[in-house]
Amino acid sequence: MRPLEGIKVLELGQLIAGPFATKILGEFGAEIIKIEPPHTGDPLRKWRLLHEGTSVWWASQSRNKKSVTVDLRSTEGQAIIRRLLKEVDILVENFRPGALEGWGLSEEVLQEINPELIIVRVSGYGQDGPYRDLPGFGLVGEAMGGFRYLSGEQGRPPVRVGISIGDSLSALHAVIGALMALRHREVQKGGGQVVDIALYESVFNMMESLVAEYSIFGEVRQPAGSRLPGITPSNAYLCADGKYALIAGNGDSIFKRLMSLIGRDDVANDPAFAHNDGRSAEADYIDSIISQWTIQHSLDDVLEALHENRVPAGRVYDVEDIFNDPHYKAREMLIQGELEDGTEVTLPGVLPKLRKTPGSVERRAPTLGQDTEEVLGKIGISATELSELRAKGVI
Repeated sequence: MRPLEGIKVLELGQLIAGPFATKILGEFGAEIIKIEPPHTGDPLRKWRLLHEGTSVWWASQSRNKKSVTVDLRSTEGQAIIRRLLKEVDILVENFRPGALEGWGLSEEVLQEINPELIIVRVSGYGQDGPYRDLPGFGLVGEAMGGFRYLSGEQGRPPVRVGISIGDSLSALHAVIGALMALRHREVQKGGGQVVDIALYESVFNMMESLVAEYSIFGEVRQPAGSRLPGITPSNAYLCADGKYALIAGNGDSIFKRLMSLIGRDDVANDPAFAHNDGRSAEADYIDSIISQWTIQHSLDDVLEALHENRVPAGRVYDVEDIFNDPHYKAREMLIQGELEDGTEVTLPGVLPKLRKTPGSVERRAPTLGQDTEEVLGKIGISATELSELRAKGVI
């Protein structure tokens, strides 16, 4: 039995942050009822590469979910949502602040409908503050949270990390908040509450010592490319075959083993480099020593030597490397699923890994409105009513 069996979640979000959060909840047993606009559905259905008209991203993001079409702009649609809310434990939404209120679904109304309801709200800037009404997509959160400033190389424009990291971090914080609120409700009998997730704050929470360094030293951390500033050595080093080895020799004993391996016992035994602060003061020099060694050998030979000497190191994986890697396979991080037409597709595995109550994929991503009749029928909407609502375009 999965740990969230018996928990019902209503998803009013779209695209990434809210739906990624419910994906995780669904993999661990929660029943996910995803509300989509009739006819168009979640825009993610059309994002990136499409197979037979539907994004293959959809197969990963919406597995274990039920799709119910409801027009939230209509009075009848809002009435349906109110009825559904009486039956669920968690509401996850990632519309702009004020959207729910405009549909007659304010926090006060939601809590009156269901006092035990946990309301997870994901937005760019949060539900209050001077910026709450500004448009807030993931890239804005990444910029305001401090991440984009640090990405790339000094003196060059900030770069995007390559994935929607701001949205995904917000989703993870949403899951954490929902689980904490569930515990408060179930163990402490505290009833429902609002979990307010801001994209920029989810990114900001990852910024390590950024604030403390500025507070004490006035230090404004700068982008540093592949180097990890102040933690030495930790960088990408070019090998003879044109590939890069990522080497983290920054532990004191690890550094000594690394220097001995590359024939530099003089550096290994130099008291000036015994600890990280001394090494970081001469980071350019140490990086040059390591580079002189790696450029003489292929990446495979470099990694073999480093691993034999217990120095943390790795290669830069692309997706082909991931597909062919035995560790990914052994850890079941690549699993087989199906697209809407039955085509087999490889998808990411389920995380986190729980030994006693692991998550799983029980059903493929739904077609648009696939579960409308089933879900709405369970809350007492008759077949006749469903036909009428469909004729009106409400569902």
